Amino acid sequence: MTILIIVLAIALQIFLSAKKVSPFISLLIVAILAGLFLGMKPAALLVSIEKGVGSTLGGLALIICLGAFLGKILEVTGAAEQITSTLIRAFGIKNIQWAVLLTGFLIGIPLYYNAGFVILVPLVVTLTRKTGLPLLYIVIPMAASLSTTHCFLPPHPGPVVLVKAFNANMGKVLMYGIVLAIPAVIVAGPLLGKLLKNLTTPAQDVALTAATREHKVLPSVGASLLFALMPVCLIALAVVAGHVLEKGSILETILLFIGDSVIALLITVLLAMYFLGRDAGINVTGMMKLLAESISGIAMILLIITAGGVFKQVLVDSGTGTYIAGFSSQWNMPPLLFAWVITAFLRVMIGSATVAGITAAGVVAPLIATTGVSPELMVLAVGAGSVFGSHINDSGFWMFKEFFQLSLPQTLRSWTVMETVISVIGLAGVLVLDAVL
Repeated sequence: MTILIIVLAIALQIFLSAKKVSPFISLLIVAILAGLFLGMKPAALLVSIEKGVGSTLGGLALIICLGAFLGKILEVTGAAEQITSTLIRAFGIKNIQWAVLLTGFLIGIPLYYNAGFVILVPLVVTLTRKTGLPLLYIVIPMAASLSTTHCFLPPHPGPVVLVKAFNANMGKVLMYGIVLAIPAVIVAGPLLGKLLKNLTTPAQDVALTAATREHKVLPSVGASLLFALMPVCLIALAVVAGHVLEKGSILETILLFIGDSVIALLITVLLAMYFLGRDAGINVTGMMKLLAESISGIAMILLIITAGGVFKQVLVDSGTGTYIAGFSSQWNMPPLLFAWVITAFLRVMIGSATVAGITAAGVVAPLIATTGVSPELMVLAVGAGSVFGSHINDSGFWMFKEFFQLSLPQTLRSWTVMETVISVIGLAGVLVLDAVL
């Protein structure tokens, strides 16, 4: 009976998603109905809802909001544009795919997928005109980089939510995620781009180029790269310090403090506000307006994540998570593979990578306690599953299709294949890491 209720709950979520109901509302409805049908008393269900909201937003809201603000600063001050232009000049036309790949990766770490995509679209269209190379040959490496950072690397919402849900170490997830991202982005980027070289598209270059921002004075290359990568460097430094420095030493204490995700982002944001804002002529009032814009842009993401946290908590408190965890042993399926399969199924059915990951988290979280699997690798297994098989129920699918004027079959052959390759290689990397760590 329990498994039937869960299946019906997921089916209801899929149905409401198909009817264009906001995931925030649909997840709350599904969570409440699932809790009641699973035998939870109304009073206990209300406690689970409050607990789900608190446990999900605790520490998470600050990371997501600070990450959004940093991305906005890099975009508006021209730092993102400077990074892009510099890498293109450094690599040259012959290695244009690798230049675009690295550009997408560096831009993708601090910026959310949609923001990075919109910034880089005019670039790849302009490159197509200047080089005469096929559009998808250049586009695929860019899209693969953005998608890979989105599903594997903090401070993106999906990985951050999963880190919180599984009580994983943020720094380790970041380092393992980079290890997985490198082969995934190479295969799904330049190699796949070469295979799609002859796929032509009537992209409307003039309309796309109109979205380009003009900056009178761009920040220096050094400053642009410094502020884009500072959070990653501080977090990684804390991980190294925790392993090589004497426990309890002053230096270790300091590095662990500034390497905390929230503190690392806050330090970077404050320094970027001063230096990049000053050079771009943006005063404190202007920066506060950018802060408001960045927060409003991710408000719905926060609400969706919160509702997903409520659903997860209901599954945990009703004992359903433990019940489903038993299937992993019954099917003799490794927990990491089981987590990927569950998440990939939800992704194909629901469409949203973030919603699929959040929903799967409530189902597979008990596996960490019962099997002793690495919580960091569980984060990455779910992250890999969350990008599997993107198709017509995914907004990213349509954004890619419409921006580059592709037909439906062309989008399936390019975007869907690219997302699936990232997912499968990510899974393979997780299993390899699990075997060697």
